[in-house]
Amino acid sequence: MISQTTIDKIFDATRVEEVIGDFVHLKKSGSNLKGLSPFSNEKSPSFMVSPVKQIWKDFSSGKGGNAISFIMEHEHFTYPEALRYLAKKYNIEIEEIKQTNEETEKANERESLYLVSEYAKTYFHDVLQNTEEGKAIGLSYFKERGFTDETIKKFDLGYSPDSWDAFTNQALANGYSLEYLDKSGLTIVKDDKKFDRFKGRVMFPIHSFSGRVLGFGGRILTSDKKAAKYLNSPESDIYHKSKILYGIYQAKQAISKLQNCYLVEGYTDVIQFNQSGIENVVASSGTALTPDQIRLINRLTDNVTVLYDGDAAGLRASIRGIDLILEQGMNVRVCTFPEGEDPDSFAKKTSNEELKHYLETNSTDFIQFKAKLLMEESQNDPIKKANLINDMIVSISKIPNAIKREVYVQECAKIMDVSEQVIYNSLAQIVAVDISKANKKLIEEERQKTFEVVKNTDTVKGLQNQEIIQDLEYRILDILINHGFTDEVFTEENYVLLENGDYEEAVVKVKRKVYNKVNLYFEYDKDVIEFTNPTYKTIYYRLIEHFRTLENNGATTFDVATFLLTQEPEIAQIVSNISFENHANILHDWNKKMIDVKTKEMTINQYVTETMLTLNWVWMAKMVTDLFQSITDKETEITDDVKHQIQDFNLLKTTLSRKLNRVYVVYNN
Repeated sequence: MISQTTIDKIFDATRVEEVIGDFVHLKKSGSNLKGLSPFSNEKSPSFMVSPVKQIWKDFSSGKGGNAISFIMEHEHFTYPEALRYLAKKYNIEIEEIKQTNEETEKANERESLYLVSEYAKTYFHDVLQNTEEGKAIGLSYFKERGFTDETIKKFDLGYSPDSWDAFTNQALANGYSLEYLDKSGLTIVKDDKKFDRFKGRVMFPIHSFSGRVLGFGGRILTSDKKAAKYLNSPESDIYHKSKILYGIYQAKQAISKLQNCYLVEGYTDVIQFNQSGIENVVASSGTALTPDQIRLINRLTDNVTVLYDGDAAGLRASIRGIDLILEQGMNVRVCTFPEGEDPDSFAKKTSNEELKHYLETNSTDFIQFKAKLLMEESQNDPIKKANLINDMIVSISKIPNAIKREVYVQECAKIMDVSEQVIYNSLAQIVAVDISKANKKLIEEERQKTFEVVKNTDTVKGLQNQEIIQDLEYRILDILINHGFTDEVFTEENYVLLENGDYEEAVVKVKRKVYNKVNLYFEYDKDVIEFTNPTYKTIYYRLIEHFRTLENNGATTFDVATFLLTQEPEIAQIVSNISFENHANILHDWNKKMIDVKTKEMTINQYVTETMLTLNWVWMAKMVTDLFQSITDKETEITDDVKHQIQDFNLLKTTLSRKLNRVYVVYNN
């Protein structure tokens, strides 16, 4: 268990913009930073980071929080895992407190898989460097590829002994569980037998965005035709081949800095380019490019240059991945190498400057590349040319940006020697089909929603008032988070003692902290109003307690980031959401709800008073409605006490309506 002293050091050192900047390309936006959401597929950036408040908010997914919560969300880490990640990032030595047996047994299964994978990486690398077999076979192979010791270390390259169970036995001897060796795919367990999956292969560890080992790729060095040349770890809780790119951990900073990503196919392509000084390169590892992999790049840059072998078989099929990149709104260029060369071989025999120059001068816009490639296939055949044009238009239809789409239409018309109108007509037909499909899907989704609403009619009854109350509760949290610790002068009704001993109602001005004023409303009307949302209620009382502690300690400001340090992810997300929505229109559609709540253009004291009186007013409306309903349902007799209760409610409603300058409306649920 990590000691509290270490946790405090981690929080003191951590900067949310630095942590998130390792995963998301951020640009300045006023006092904040903005980027594309790493949690959803979006074209326009809606991911905000506040260096001042040390929080982040993803408006597309609704997630938010501090640096810790981001690492937990993005990397699917537990709280301790996130702390360890940040400790490593900021070079903080972790002080451990001994765990109990029960705590050890509850260790997360994912963490166990990570630990097994990390051990395997270290084991394979050690075998490569320090055993006769490893040096004679594995190391000599990498040296033949031209890889330096520095490169081998940078990518954690290794070698798995050509033995059925050398790795497995060593792992078991070091205390690693056969269960997790099996689940990670490092060991194959069959009946009572167990053997190494990667025996006799050079090893390429596959890292996550944050550098954790997820799985492995292994290349066989013998000429065994029955064995696959490359073998990957099977899917597991931590390794999903379609969602990771080889080299992304080593390349992410260079991609973000240079605003371009070179996309290749193989492990050695990535490694050779890195050694040649081109670090902004990743590989799809021989699989067809997936939307998840493209979005991984899109977090860092909008620009992709796809590199193809000069004589790659099936090149036409390979370029289908370009359409997927276009769908993400990214800019695509293509570069091919001379016949007989691939990125690995070409980079190996080319200097850094020559390689950079080649890539710059031979990278072609995707439409020119695709047109040239397909035109060579058509060979002036009218039918083939028509199919070629349709193929080009399909690619253009994937582009979400209208301006880019128009530019490509013009370019395509020139290359294909057809009118722009013909292309626009074909484009419109394709888009119309896509819209029709989308509409059918939307209609089906709405039908399902309607079915659910009808099915749950009984639970929907009476929600209108409940929704209004929870909206107001949310607004109260907004007041506390953004203004709770500020001093304001409030106009209050009070009773003044006269010289004759009588009391007279008077209007006085009192200076209070906003949180104190809000809490007074709840204390005074605790028999009438209360929080209905349990999470909001928890946040409210934690904020009040936090403000009291600050005031008792003589603090002058409230730091939302400090408050979030001790909060659970769910609460941290709500608080950070509200903090970012400070200038947003939180309450909406109030006219339909018969309530005219003023906006925060008024002064803070007016805003607080308006909100609290409105909450009280709505509660009165709810209580009167509930009482009349119980009488209608004959659950309550109309006694004198009930009559007096109704009169008191109506009197209070009238008073609140006068203060709010509005007419009371009876709600019909």
